[in-house]
Amino acid sequence: MFSSIRRNSPSQLLLLVICAHATFCSAHDPAQTRNNTSDSRGPSEWAPGKVSSRTGEWDRHSSRNVKWVARLGSQTWSSPVVAEGRVYIGTNNGGGHLERYPRNVDLGCLLCFNSADGRLLWQYSAEKLASGRVNDWPMFGIRSTPLVINDRLWFVDNQCRVVCLDTQGFTDGEDDGPVKASPEIAADSREADVVWQFDMMKVLNVYPHNWSTCSPASFGDLLFVTTGNGVDESHIQVPSPDAPSFIAINRRTGSLAWSDSSPGENILHGQWSSPAVGVFDGVPQVIFGGGDGWVYSFRADRWDIAERRPVLLWKFDANPKTSRWIINGRGTRNNILASPVIHGQQVFVAVGQNAEHGDGDGGLWCIDPTRHGDISSELAFRVDGDKQTALPPRRLQAVNTDAGEVATSNPNSGVVWHYTGADANGDGKVDDDEKMHRTTSRPTIANGLLFAPDYYGLVHCLDVQTGRLHWTCDLFACTYAAPLIADSRVYLGDEDGDVAILKLSADGSESTQVDKNIVAPRVEISMDRCIYGDIVAADDVLYVVANTHLFAISQPAKDSDP
Repeated sequence: MFSSIRRNSPSQLLLLVICAHATFCSAHDPAQTRNNTSDSRGPSEWAPGKVSSRTGEWDRHSSRNVKWVARLGSQTWSSPVVAEGRVYIGTNNGGGHLERYPRNVDLGCLLCFNSADGRLLWQYSAEKLASGRVNDWPMFGIRSTPLVINDRLWFVDNQCRVVCLDTQGFTDGEDDGPVKASPEIAADSREADVVWQFDMMKVLNVYPHNWSTCSPASFGDLLFVTTGNGVDESHIQVPSPDAPSFIAINRRTGSLAWSDSSPGENILHGQWSSPAVGVFDGVPQVIFGGGDGWVYSFRADRWDIAERRPVLLWKFDANPKTSRWIINGRGTRNNILASPVIHGQQVFVAVGQNAEHGDGDGGLWCIDPTRHGDISSELAFRVDGDKQTALPPRRLQAVNTDAGEVATSNPNSGVVWHYTGADANGDGKVDDDEKMHRTTSRPTIANGLLFAPDYYGLVHCLDVQTGRLHWTCDLFACTYAAPLIADSRVYLGDEDGDVAILKLSADGSESTQVDKNIVAPRVEISMDRCIYGDIVAADDVLYVVANTHLFAISQPAKDSDP
């Protein structure tokens, strides 16, 4: 059931007062819209240098245009965040930075480095859940990318807790917030200062599948989080279908404002997408990708106080109604693992499955978020003679045509366009190397161009308004993260450890032309280690996480385009 904010009395709903001061996090910020663009000037040439496989030490003399390198854990799936002279990154304990936790102790860690020289300032440490890999996969560490506003930082740790930290750690000699550390920890300036923690497993009965990954977003004083509620080890049962999938927390106090469990028993696998926040026609919206393959939008500034329930504006089924979910990736129904991306007055959502399920067919939707209600492309009905009965959402398959069920076009559809691939070589068919495959990567958009990588290794460059293909580029390796657009360049990191640099161009100019509408990167730099997280740029420095190490790459004095 949908409700407009106008249909609720003022006594039932709270309107947040957003003060125009420095603590307000803009809904147009890339951290909120999830569009990985930067005004920084990005380099086009560097050499990472040699890193010892035995000691992990970096040889500065073998590098070029690298400002510094910092040791991380043995696996890093998070993306770096740069703010106020610090760099934050989630990883595991393979670096062994703290004496109380040797590197053979598996932990989730959040590290804070000095952006000037890469010196470690402090580390947050979370021990593994006793339940094991079903909830907390070994060696994966902290996968959440933190949100930073002024002197506070928020993320989700491997124990499925929303955590608020003081960005100063204990370097300021103060123990902030209601969570108090032991005297030994508080006396160590290399330890994190926890302000508050919200345990989603204990408080909300959330059952995360394998890992907790959400990167929070914010509007006003609210912090938005996808809980990670998912299936059990059988991959069939949802142990806690009534637990919330989406929540809002007061970012200052850690108290729950509202929760929503819309995906419920229809969760397909896990819920690993992160929310995005935008303002459309003056209405702030928080947009979640659900574990049932639906996109949900709620008012970001108002909610039902008495029921602790958000105001649902619209929802969208990102799968064809006849698609079918079969475990281990054998079906055609997909999750939403990538975060929704907001650009202008539109929302972009890509679909996929766990990479272990293979690179099957995917797709990318452009959605109009100003509509209300069910704005899916299709509606599901059961047909009995002249009678049509609307069908509720179902987990495995929304429409079974063999059972007299049909999918019909939705007159209230919010679809602007839908891209599943294109005949790039002009041979009259869409081959496998021309399709949009499953992905965890969200698209990145600038100058009217959209760049969307997939598991197959393809990067699709589309017209953002029409979804028309300009060109594809085959990286020959799986890409997990979003492209970075900085200084008219597009940076993409892949599983092979390569960084491809493409020109921000509709015609693929300054890339190598392979065939009609097919290009290859002219510049490709090997980092020698897998790249799972986003490449980011800040203050004319490029930050690349090559699995075990974080590289800060400086802009050379004279730098030519690729």
